Amino acid sequence: MAKKVTPLMKQYNNIKAKYPDALLLFRVGDFYETFGEDAIRAAKILNITLTARNNGGDKMELAGFPHHSLNTYLPKLVMAGCRVAICDQLEDPKMTKTIVKRGVTELVTPGVAFNDDILQSKSNNFLAAVHFGPSKGSAKSQNIGVSFLDVSTGEFLVSEGPAEYVDKLLQNFSPSEVLFSKQKRKHFAETFGNEYHVFHLEDWIFQGDYSFETLTKHFNTKNLKGFGVDHLEEGIVAAGAALHYLSETRHTKLQHISRLSRIAEDEYVWMDRFTIRNLELYHSTQQNAVTLLDVIDKTISPMGGRLLKRWMALPLKNVEKINRRHEVVSFLLDNPAVLEKIQQYTKRINDLERLISKVATAKVNPREVIQLKNSLEAIVPIKALSLNSKNESLKIIGEQLHDCELLRNKIKETLFEEAPVNVAKGNVIAEGFSETLDDLRNISVNSRGYLDEMLERETNRTGISSLKIGSNNVFGYYIEVRNTHKDKVPAEWIRKQTLVNAERYITEELKEYEAKILGAEEKILALEQEFFAKLVEWMLEYIASVQQNAALIAQLDCLCSFATQAKEANYSRPLLDNSFDLEIKDGRHPVIERQLPPDSPYIANDVFLDRESQQIIMITGPNMSGKSAILRQTALIVLLAQMGSFVPASAVRMGCVDKIFTRVGASDNISMGESTFMVEMNETASILNNLSERSLILLDEIGRGTSTYDGISIAWAISEYLHEHPSRGKTLFATHYHELNEMTETFERIKNFNVSVKELKDNVLFLRKLIPGGSHHSFGIHVAKMAGMPQTVLQRANKILKRLEKNHGSEELTEEMKSISQDEMQLSFFKLDDPLLEELREEILDIDIDTLTPVEALMKLNEIKRMLERNATLKIKK
Repeated sequence: MAKKVTPLMKQYNNIKAKYPDALLLFRVGDFYETFGEDAIRAAKILNITLTARNNGGDKMELAGFPHHSLNTYLPKLVMAGCRVAICDQLEDPKMTKTIVKRGVTELVTPGVAFNDDILQSKSNNFLAAVHFGPSKGSAKSQNIGVSFLDVSTGEFLVSEGPAEYVDKLLQNFSPSEVLFSKQKRKHFAETFGNEYHVFHLEDWIFQGDYSFETLTKHFNTKNLKGFGVDHLEEGIVAAGAALHYLSETRHTKLQHISRLSRIAEDEYVWMDRFTIRNLELYHSTQQNAVTLLDVIDKTISPMGGRLLKRWMALPLKNVEKINRRHEVVSFLLDNPAVLEKIQQYTKRINDLERLISKVATAKVNPREVIQLKNSLEAIVPIKALSLNSKNESLKIIGEQLHDCELLRNKIKETLFEEAPVNVAKGNVIAEGFSETLDDLRNISVNSRGYLDEMLERETNRTGISSLKIGSNNVFGYYIEVRNTHKDKVPAEWIRKQTLVNAERYITEELKEYEAKILGAEEKILALEQEFFAKLVEWMLEYIASVQQNAALIAQLDCLCSFATQAKEANYSRPLLDNSFDLEIKDGRHPVIERQLPPDSPYIANDVFLDRESQQIIMITGPNMSGKSAILRQTALIVLLAQMGSFVPASAVRMGCVDKIFTRVGASDNISMGESTFMVEMNETASILNNLSERSLILLDEIGRGTSTYDGISIAWAISEYLHEHPSRGKTLFATHYHELNEMTETFERIKNFNVSVKELKDNVLFLRKLIPGGSHHSFGIHVAKMAGMPQTVLQRANKILKRLEKNHGSEELTEEMKSISQDEMQLSFFKLDDPLLEELREEILDIDIDTLTPVEALMKLNEIKRMLERNATLKIKK
C-alpha cells in the first residue's frame, strides 16, 4: 500500500527536488521550516531544537525558526558553507482555500550574498568563475579564463592567462565561492588545490557562444569591444558563467553590474602566490600575526578599505601614475587642515557601493536610503575642498564627483529623516509629500477629535443639544436623535434604525469619514510602500553617478590613509625614475617596526642594487640576526612605493620593478606529497623561469632542505645563473653557506655583506646592521643556547663542530666550485685538442651578439656541437 503524503510535503518534495544541493528554508505560516537531512544540518549549525513528526508512517526530522529571524540565522548558514534556498509563500493564505502557492525567491550562497551580517565591510565578497581553455600539450601552455564578480558592489572583473597567473589572482582576490565545469573537478584540484569553496556547473554553460550572448544581453550591447575584453576568449566564457549563476540563484535585478573590467596583467607588478604568501601582505599562516595591511590601513570608508587591498594586490608599474599618487600624498602632508577635513567628512560616508547595489536589486530599506542621502551630502564639501586645492589630481577628483543634488532633495522630501528599517513599521514617508497620506494619518491619530468636532458643528447647526455619535457592527457610525427633537432633523440625513425613544441616522460626511477611519491604517501602509517603491525605482537613474562617487571617494580615502601613515610612522616619499637601480637609505620593516616596544628603535639598513656593479648581494650571518627581515623589508618598501605610498626609509631612489620574487621561509606540502626541499625547489624554479630586466629577487637560505654539499652546490649554481642571465635581475641572497662568500672573487657583480654580530664572552649580541664583507661564522650553537638547549647537548655539539672543521674544511669545496665555474667549457668525458680549442675560440669571438637573431644563434650552436661531436668520434676511434 502506497504511503500517504500530505499536500504540504508533496509541495515541499517537488521544490526540494529542484534544489538538491541547497538547504531549503520552507515558509509555513510565521516560520521557516527545514525537513529531513536539512533539519539535522540546520539544527546543528544554528543550535536550534530538532524535533520529529510522523509523515505517512515515516519519521521526518523538523527544525525551524520565526520568519522575522531570517537575518539572524541566514548568515550563520551561509558562513558555514551552505547554499540556502529561501522558499516563500507567493500568495496570501487568506485568499485561497487550497494549499498556499510557494516558490524559491532567492538562492543565497557564499559567493552571492547581500546580508550585512555575511559581508565584511572592508572586504569584497567575490564570486569567481574559472574556465579551462583547450589543452595545448602541457598544463603550462593551457590558457585559463577567470572572472570575479561582487554582486554586493557591482564590480565585475575578467582576465585570462596560464595557470600560475590565474592561481595568483585567486590568491589575491580570495573569492568566497569558485565556479567551474563539473568535468574539471580533478583538473581544478590539481591546478589550484582544495582551499576554495567550490560549486560545479554543467559543461554547456561554459560555451563561448552562450557566454557571449549572456553578457551582451545583460549589458545591452552588440559586442564586448567597448569593455576592452573582446580578445579574452576564455575570460569571456568565465564571465558568462558567473552571470549565468546569478540568474540561477534568482538574482535578476542587476542594473548595478554595468561594466566588465579587464585585469590588465601588463599594468601591474607581477607577484606569484609564493611571494604574496611569503610577504604576508594581508594573510598569514601564523595565528594572530600582524600583516602589512594591518599596519598601513588607515582608511575610513568601506570602499577605501576594499580598494587598498586591490592596490596592494596589484601595485602599479607606470611611473607617471605612481608619481600622481605620491603628489597627492605629499600635498595632503603639506596641508594637514585639508587632510583632516577630508577625513572628517569621509567618516560620514556609508558604503556607497553596497547601498546603491541594494537600490538596484530592490533590497534597500528606508533607513539605508537616508544613509545614502547623508553620504552624498558629505561628498559636497569634499568636492569643494578638492576643487579648491592646488593639486591637479585632487582637482580632477573634485571635478568628477557628482553632488547628486536632485537625488538628495528627492529623498529629503520623500522620507522622514528618522525612517525605520522596515516599511511596514510606518512613518516612512515625510509629512507634506502626499495630501492623501497626511489626511489618513490625521484620521488615524485624531479620529475621536474629528468626531467631537463634527458633533459640535451639527449640534450648533440643528439646535439639537442631545445629539450623540456612536457606532455598531451592523451599519457602523451613526448620529442618534431623541424622539423629542425628530422635527429638527435635516432632510439630507438618512434614517437607519428606530429605537423606542430615539432614531439613528447616517450622513454622507459620516460615511465618508467612517470609510477613512476603518481603512486608514491599511491604506497608510499600502501608500507608504507604494511611494517608497516608486522612489527606489526613480533612484535607479543615479546608479552610475553614485558608483563613480564611491570609486573616487575610495581613491581619496586610500591616499589620505597613505598620508596618515606617513605622518604617524615617519615615512618618506620615494623618488621613482627610469633607471634599473634600487637605492634605499635607512630602510625599515614596516610590520616589525610597529611591533617593537617604544624604547627599542628599529635598526635601519641601507641597500643598493643595480645591473652594472652590484647586481647580487650575498648576505651571510647567523640565524636570528635579521637576514630575512632585511629581505622582506626591501620587497615591502618597493611594493609600498609602487602602490603610491610613502615608505619606511629616510630616502629611496628606484627604477620601477615589474616582478617581485621571494623564496623566503618554507612550508611543507605533505598533503600533496612534497617535502620542504621540493616546495623550495618549485618556488625557485618558478623564479628562474620568469626573470626580467626589472625583477627584484629575494632568496633566503636556498638549499638548506638537503645535505650541506648538495645545498651549497645548488645555491652556488643558482647565484651563478642569476649573475650570467641576460636580464641581470637585482637579487638579495641570504644564506648560512659561508662558502658562497668566495663567489665575489669570480663574479664581478656579486658583493658580500653580513649582518653584524658582537661576540661576548659566552654569548653573541645581534646588532642587526648590514655591513660590507662576508661572515665566516654561523653562531648556530650560540643560537641553540639562547633557545634553552640543554647544556650537555651544547657541549657535545661544540666537540662535533671542532672535529668536522678539522677533518672537512670548507676550503676544498669552495675551490672545487670556483674551478667548475671557471672551466665550465671543458667536457668531462674527453679533452679538446688544442687546434679544435683554437678553432672554437675564433668561432665564438667572431659572433656579433648584438645583431645575432635567435635562429642564427641556434644554427651557430648546432655548428659548434657538430665540431665537438666530430672531435669526440675521432678520439673514440683512436
